[in-house]
Amino acid sequence: MSAERHILIIEDNPGDVRLMREALRELQPPVVIHVATDTSEALECLQQAEQWRDGQRLHLIFLDFNLPKSDSRQLLKQIKEHEHWRLIPLAVLTTSDAARDVRDAYELYANCYLRKPLDLDGFFNTIRQATRFWLDISYSPGDVREQAEEGLHLL
Repeated sequence: MSAERHILIIEDNPGDVRLMREALRELQPPVVIHVATDTSEALECLQQAEQWRDGQRLHLIFLDFNLPKSDSRQLLKQIKEHEHWRLIPLAVLTTSDAARDVRDAYELYANCYLRKPLDLDGFFNTIRQATRFWLDISYSPGDVREQAEEGLHLL
């Protein structure tokens, strides 16, 4: 089994991707970051991840909810309807605080809705805390499966 933890960032803004990489750089154990800038790249990455071996899998997805050239809502729907992908925690990450966007995200089964803070420290803090929660505190079906394969049991 691989100890690497993989995160998919679906974000079209290279500046935000750079900031997310910086926010996640010092996490221990380190994370492997995959980036998709639109729906087709995201679907390709998800399909490739299904073929990974040695226990590798995607552990978390950050989805920009306002991709200008893609339909983020349709992508979220596709991910959450897929037999394997829906088990990956997905955090919607956006600048919008519109009630409709929040409702849409949860109705499409996003695991959480995060608003991008405008200040750098706030942005780093949000990304780090969300990642720590989903990777270090919460359990996903993939974590339980990996522990069962290792002969461990959750209480």
